[in-house]
Amino acid sequence: MVFAQSFKLPARHGYAVEISPYFPSRLACATSQYYGIAGCGTLVVLEENEVGIHCLRSFDWNEGLFDVTWSENNEHVLITSSGDGSLQVWDTANPVGPLQVYKGHTQEVYSVDWSQTRGEQLVVSGSWDHTAKVWDPSVGQLVRTFQGHEGVIYSTVWSPFIPDCFASTSGDHTLRIWDMKSSGTRLVIPAHQAEILTCDWCKYDQNLLVTGAVDCFLRGWDLRNIRQPVFNIPGHTYAIRRVKFSPFHATIFASCSYDFTVRFWDFSKPESLLETVEHHTEFVYGLDLSLHIPGQVADCAWDETVKMYTPSCFASVQ
Repeated sequence: MVFAQSFKLPARHGYAVEISPYFPSRLACATSQYYGIAGCGTLVVLEENEVGIHCLRSFDWNEGLFDVTWSENNEHVLITSSGDGSLQVWDTANPVGPLQVYKGHTQEVYSVDWSQTRGEQLVVSGSWDHTAKVWDPSVGQLVRTFQGHEGVIYSTVWSPFIPDCFASTSGDHTLRIWDMKSSGTRLVIPAHQAEILTCDWCKYDQNLLVTGAVDCFLRGWDLRNIRQPVFNIPGHTYAIRRVKFSPFHATIFASCSYDFTVRFWDFSKPESLLETVEHHTEFVYGLDLSLHIPGQVADCAWDETVKMYTPSCFASVQ
């Protein structure tokens, strides 16, 4: 690695990390006590400088926090999802408590994402209750509930190109594409023969997504032809928890896993693996790539640490 910084979480296990879309040095980490099985959760907002990573704000919740997303229209606002079935809206400029709490799911909410398409301000959440829900944060209300998955929903991600469109993955082995304008699922892809824990959209091709599953495979899907994956990579030795496409390179993405590693891939090459980073001693749950600094990565793990670094593989592709 070219550069790395580390932050020790206060007796919390990292579940998700996201770098601010406004401040290159700011990131948020959703954490849980006791591996998310019991206890409370803490949202930790961190700031990086040349000395290291320090805590800017922290917010406690009475249940574990499993995911976090930054607002796309206010640099101080974040939303987390938790084990009690609710979403919490936080303001780093107002550190008293949540601004709002959205209640609608009946089980753990494992995923939350704020839409990025221009003119659209919506939040999508995915839950163990098999539903995805879309919320309007401007009024703090539920807009719509999407049903169709036959298992736990692990991941919900808005398309960066197509308004009102998001993808979800589930324990029912499917990747699904949803459209706010239609009544049901727009597309159902039997993407793996195992639980699919994560997906992400390519930032350069509106039809391309990557999925990662318990079967340890990474698969690319072209929405115009879903009969076969675009690529099929045996990515890790244990379940793949999260995948993220690079905002700066059309064919590069990253994945993290229960095998304690983060790996970087270029699916356009016969030897797809660019680099394996082994700096955690527990399951790696959270992963994000900076929108500001090419090659900068943040991750978090159950070993109670958050890392910010630049893998050496990016130095050769910039």
